[in-house]
Amino acid sequence: MRFAVVGERREWSEPVGPVGVGTAVRPVAVEAEARRRKASLHLDEWQLREYVTGRPVPDAISQMCRQIDLAAEALLRLSSIPADFADDLYWPRQW
Repeated sequence: MRFAVVGERREWSEPVGPVGVGTAVRPVAVEAEARRRKASLHLDEWQLREYVTGRPVPDAISQMCRQIDLAAEALLRLSSIPADFADDLYWPRQW
């Protein structure tokens, strides 16, 4: 390893661990992110309203939930799930 002496301290110029090796993302984490995104749509409240009044969940909410499910399934099928799987890049845009 290389290091530089700055003042009276030593600072490493290379990472301590092996490069590119990190902890693997578990599928449970992806499923939890999908649940979190559905909760941000207040899906439980819409489903409760549907149960009580008989009026269906709005199409926009249903469609967004389906898109979230598809994104989660696609992430779970990857050979290695990216560490930044919670980034908005991988999920449908929510307004």
